[in-house]
Amino acid sequence: MLRRERRGTPADLLVVGLGNPGAEYAKTRHNVGAEVVELLAARHGAKLRKGKERALADEVHVAGARVALAIPLTYMNDSGEAVRLLARRYGVEPEQIVIVQDELDLPVATLKLKEGGGLAGHNGLRSIKAHLHSDAFLRVRIGVSKPVSKERGADHVLNKFSKRERSEIDVTIERAADAVEAIARDGIDTAMNAYN
Repeated sequence: MLRRERRGTPADLLVVGLGNPGAEYAKTRHNVGAEVVELLAARHGAKLRKGKERALADEVHVAGARVALAIPLTYMNDSGEAVRLLARRYGVEPEQIVIVQDELDLPVATLKLKEGGGLAGHNGLRSIKAHLHSDAFLRVRIGVSKPVSKERGADHVLNKFSKRERSEIDVTIERAADAVEAIARDGIDTAMNAYN
Protein backbone atom coordinates (compact mmCIF):
# COMPACT_ATOMS: atom_id res chain seq x y z
CA MET A 1 0.00 0.00 0.00
CA LEU A 2 2.86 2.42 0.79
CA ARG A 3 5.12 1.26 -2.03
CA ARG A 4 3.68 3.18 -4.99
CA GLU A 5 5.32 6.53 -4.26
CA ARG A 6 8.83 5.13 -3.86
CA ARG A 7 11.23 5.98 -6.70
CA GLY A 8 14.18 3.65 -7.13
CA THR A 9 14.96 0.57 -5.07
CA PRO A 10 13.09 0.20 -1.78
CA ALA A 11 15.08 -0.12 1.44
CA ASP A 12 15.22 -3.51 3.20
CA LEU A 13 14.90 -1.83 6.58
CA LEU A 14 14.00 1.60 7.95
CA VAL A 15 15.59 2.31 11.34
CA VAL A 16 14.08 5.26 13.22
CA GLY A 17 15.62 6.60 16.44
CA LEU A 18 13.05 8.43 18.55
CA GLY A 19 13.76 11.62 20.46
CA ASN A 20 12.90 15.30 20.68
CA PRO A 21 14.63 17.86 18.44
CA GLY A 22 16.77 20.65 19.89
CA ALA A 23 19.94 20.92 21.97
CA GLU A 24 18.00 21.10 25.27
CA TYR A 25 16.80 17.50 24.77
CA ALA A 26 20.16 16.01 23.74
CA LYS A 27 21.33 13.17 26.02
CA THR A 28 18.00 13.01 27.89
CA ARG A 29 16.32 9.67 28.63
CA HIS A 30 13.76 10.25 25.87
CA ASN A 31 16.50 10.67 23.25
CA VAL A 32 18.39 7.37 23.57
CA GLY A 33 16.81 6.11 20.33
CA ALA A 34 18.15 9.10 18.41
CA GLU A 35 21.60 8.49 19.96
CA VAL A 36 21.61 4.92 18.61
CA VAL A 37 20.83 6.10 15.08
CA GLU A 38 23.53 8.80 15.34
CA LEU A 39 26.01 6.07 16.30
CA LEU A 40 24.91 3.84 13.40
CA ALA A 41 25.28 6.80 11.03
CA ALA A 42 28.82 7.41 12.33
CA ARG A 43 29.74 3.72 12.02
CA HIS A 44 28.54 3.49 8.41
CA GLY A 45 29.59 6.93 7.16
CA ALA A 46 26.04 8.21 6.74
CA LYS A 47 25.28 11.91 6.47
CA LEU A 48 21.89 12.42 8.12
CA ARG A 49 20.26 15.23 6.15
CA LYS A 50 16.99 17.09 6.55
CA GLY A 51 14.36 16.05 4.01
CA LYS A 52 10.68 16.62 3.21
CA GLU A 53 9.78 13.82 5.62
CA ARG A 54 10.32 16.00 8.73
CA ALA A 55 13.36 13.91 9.62
CA LEU A 56 17.12 13.62 9.25
CA ALA A 57 17.81 10.61 7.04
CA ASP A 58 20.33 8.73 4.89
CA GLU A 59 20.79 5.23 3.44
CA VAL A 60 23.63 2.83 4.26
CA HIS A 61 24.48 -0.79 3.50
CA VAL A 62 24.69 -3.25 6.39
CA ALA A 63 25.78 -6.80 5.46
CA GLY A 64 24.37 -6.30 1.96
CA ALA A 65 21.03 -4.92 3.16
CA ARG A 66 19.85 -1.43 2.19
CA VAL A 67 19.14 0.29 5.50
CA ALA A 68 17.58 3.75 5.83
CA LEU A 69 18.55 5.55 9.04
CA ALA A 70 16.32 8.36 10.32
CA ILE A 71 15.71 10.65 13.29
CA PRO A 72 12.37 12.50 13.26
CA LEU A 73 12.48 16.29 13.64
CA THR A 74 8.96 16.25 15.06
CA TYR A 75 8.47 16.16 18.81
CA MET A 76 8.17 12.68 20.31
CA ASN A 77 4.35 12.73 20.48
CA ASP A 78 4.16 13.41 16.71
CA SER A 79 6.78 10.85 15.63
CA GLY A 80 4.22 9.00 13.52
CA GLU A 81 3.99 11.86 11.01
CA ALA A 82 7.66 11.51 10.12
CA VAL A 83 7.59 7.68 10.21
CA ARG A 84 4.64 7.53 7.78
CA LEU A 85 6.41 9.84 5.32
CA LEU A 86 9.69 7.92 5.70
CA ALA A 87 7.92 4.58 5.12
CA ARG A 88 6.48 5.97 1.89
CA ARG A 89 9.83 7.41 0.78
CA TYR A 90 11.73 4.17 1.40
CA GLY A 91 8.97 1.81 0.25
CA VAL A 92 8.80 -0.25 3.43
CA GLU A 93 5.97 -2.05 5.22
CA PRO A 94 5.54 -1.79 9.02
CA GLU A 95 7.33 -5.15 9.51
CA GLN A 96 10.45 -3.60 7.90
CA ILE A 97 10.55 -0.66 10.32
CA VAL A 98 12.75 -0.76 13.43
CA ILE A 99 11.88 1.83 16.08
CA VAL A 100 14.67 2.51 18.60
CA GLN A 101 13.08 3.91 21.78
CA ASP A 102 13.37 4.59 25.49
CA GLU A 103 11.38 2.28 27.79
CA LEU A 104 10.20 3.27 31.29
CA ASP A 105 9.23 -0.33 32.12
CA LEU A 106 12.82 -1.60 31.85
CA PRO A 107 15.66 -0.94 34.33
CA VAL A 108 18.27 1.59 33.18
CA ALA A 109 20.54 0.26 30.41
CA THR A 110 18.49 -2.93 29.82
CA LEU A 111 18.14 -3.83 26.14
CA LYS A 112 15.17 -5.75 24.72
CA LEU A 113 14.10 -6.43 21.14
CA LYS A 114 10.43 -6.87 20.38
CA GLU A 115 8.28 -7.63 17.35
CA GLY A 116 4.96 -5.77 17.31
CA GLY A 117 2.63 -5.80 20.31
CA GLY A 118 1.70 -3.33 23.05
CA LEU A 119 2.90 0.25 23.29
CA ALA A 120 3.50 0.41 27.10
CA GLY A 121 2.03 3.94 27.21
CA HIS A 122 4.78 5.36 24.98
CA ASN A 123 3.38 8.42 23.16
CA GLY A 124 5.89 8.16 20.32
CA LEU A 125 4.84 4.55 19.62
CA ARG A 126 1.16 5.51 19.94
CA SER A 127 1.65 8.17 17.24
CA ILE A 128 3.50 5.71 14.98
CA LYS A 129 0.75 3.09 15.32
CA ALA A 130 -1.92 5.72 14.54
CA HIS A 131 -0.11 6.90 11.39
CA LEU A 132 0.87 3.45 10.08
CA HIS A 133 -2.47 1.85 11.09
CA SER A 134 -0.32 -1.01 12.38
CA ASP A 135 1.71 -2.00 15.43
CA ALA A 136 3.69 -4.66 13.54
CA PHE A 137 6.90 -2.58 13.54
CA LEU A 138 9.97 -3.90 15.37
CA ARG A 139 11.26 -2.23 18.53
CA VAL A 140 14.70 -1.90 20.06
CA ARG A 141 13.80 -0.92 23.63
CA ILE A 142 16.34 0.75 25.92
CA GLY A 143 15.51 0.84 29.61
CA VAL A 144 15.47 4.28 31.25
CA SER A 145 13.61 3.07 34.42
CA LYS A 146 10.54 4.50 36.09
CA PRO A 147 10.88 7.64 38.24
CA VAL A 148 11.64 6.75 41.87
CA SER A 149 10.08 9.82 43.51
CA LYS A 150 6.73 11.50 42.85
CA GLU A 151 8.11 12.81 39.57
CA ARG A 152 5.80 12.23 36.60
CA GLY A 153 6.97 9.86 33.85
CA ALA A 154 6.70 12.72 31.35
CA ASP A 155 9.17 14.80 33.39
CA HIS A 156 11.44 11.84 34.14
CA VAL A 157 12.08 11.06 30.46
CA LEU A 158 13.13 14.67 29.80
CA ASN A 159 15.86 14.46 32.46
CA LYS A 160 19.46 13.53 31.82
CA PHE A 161 21.01 10.39 33.31
CA SER A 162 23.15 10.41 36.43
CA LYS A 163 26.89 10.01 35.84
CA ARG A 164 26.78 6.30 36.75
CA GLU A 165 23.68 5.68 34.60
CA ARG A 166 25.28 7.55 31.70
CA SER A 167 28.29 5.24 31.59
CA GLU A 168 25.92 2.22 31.57
CA ILE A 169 23.67 3.78 28.90
CA ASP A 170 26.67 4.48 26.64
CA VAL A 171 27.44 0.73 26.64
CA THR A 172 23.79 -0.09 25.91
CA ILE A 173 23.70 2.38 23.02
CA GLU A 174 26.65 0.50 21.47
CA ARG A 175 24.85 -2.84 22.04
CA ALA A 176 21.61 -1.44 20.59
CA ALA A 177 23.48 -0.37 17.44
CA ASP A 178 24.95 -3.91 17.26
CA ALA A 179 21.42 -5.31 17.63
CA VAL A 180 20.11 -3.18 14.74
CA GLU A 181 22.98 -4.47 12.57
CA ALA A 182 22.07 -8.03 13.64
CA ILE A 183 18.44 -7.44 12.57
CA ALA A 184 19.66 -6.21 9.17
CA ARG A 185 22.08 -9.13 8.79
CA ASP A 186 20.23 -12.08 10.36
CA GLY A 187 16.58 -11.05 10.84
CA ILE A 188 14.60 -10.24 13.97
CA ASP A 189 14.29 -13.77 15.40
CA THR A 190 18.05 -14.42 15.42
CA ALA A 191 18.69 -10.92 16.78
CA MET A 192 16.15 -11.43 19.59
CA ASN A 193 17.81 -14.71 20.57
CA ALA A 194 21.20 -12.99 20.69
CA TYR A 195 20.21 -9.77 22.51
CA ASN A 196 17.18 -10.50 24.72
